[in-house]
Amino acid sequence: MSNQIARSADRLKVDVYVDEHGMLESMPEEVRIGLTASPKRLAPKYFYDEAGSLLFEKITELPEYYPTRAERDLLHDISAELMADLRPQQIVELGSGSSYKTRQLLSAPSAPEHLETYVPFDVSESIVQEASEELVSEYPYLSVHGVIGDFGRHLGHIPAATGRRLVLFLGGTIGNLDPIERVAFLRQVSELLGPEDRLLIGMDLVKDISTIEAAYNDSAGVTAAFNRNMLHFLNRSLSGDFNPEAFEHRCFFNQAESRIEMHLVPKTPQIVTLADLDMSVTFTPEDSLWTECSYKFTEESLTEMLADSGLSLEHFYTNDDPARLFGLALVGPID
Repeated sequence: MSNQIARSADRLKVDVYVDEHGMLESMPEEVRIGLTASPKRLAPKYFYDEAGSLLFEKITELPEYYPTRAERDLLHDISAELMADLRPQQIVELGSGSSYKTRQLLSAPSAPEHLETYVPFDVSESIVQEASEELVSEYPYLSVHGVIGDFGRHLGHIPAATGRRLVLFLGGTIGNLDPIERVAFLRQVSELLGPEDRLLIGMDLVKDISTIEAAYNDSAGVTAAFNRNMLHFLNRSLSGDFNPEAFEHRCFFNQAESRIEMHLVPKTPQIVTLADLDMSVTFTPEDSLWTECSYKFTEESLTEMLADSGLSLEHFYTNDDPARLFGLALVGPID
């Protein structure tokens, strides 16, 4: 047993470029700008402290939250053929979380023949460390090189490709970026791709509005707790005095913009002090604090986005039972 543990340790490395405090170097200025904007808004990256990451894992297990199941089922259906066709030597996953869905690819029959390294990239060190330890134990052929960092600053620290590379950006996270941001991000990601490398993007699709809205308004209130957790994060990080329970979770589908919007709305007037910023902010029930948007895509809007990003769509996978719930786009660089 001790030899097996040693062999596993030899195949595991985690590089940390940002911890919770380092991630927040830009937080004071971003929060100041966001809370004085109209409407008030904050970046969704501030959901993902350790508590927020764990709450999101719970969200993915909720009956109303179809995206995780639909994406997992799609990966199950395509993983064997995809891995046999691409035969990547390295998989890089951006926003890896617990790497749960990625096991579909790591378990593909051909994977031990060609796959050498899995690189999970995420902001949560504890979750990546735990998942990485599990993976080197479950997959004796695999080395894991975790990278703890922020998308905006640390993609350059992803280890060099050891051969053909498959980059994963799953979970519909592309929808959390507005159109300008996601094109800029995809252009940055395209720099990770050589001529034979590929990118697999997961995206939620336009569908019946009631189905979309139910996924963000679960009956157990987990998404509401996840939303309010951002205020706990602000209190802890900036010496704030938000009362999170005084804010109502409100989420709806903006059909004109093809996006879910998630807001925190004060139930009564609030004056919140952020001591580290030496500022006070007044909230009224007519205000909202906009915490997230999640764009939904069609194949047409996907193709347009990729063209603007210097990428081309090679294959679009979706599930048709009972509806086109979710999509996976296999993407390559434009020649």
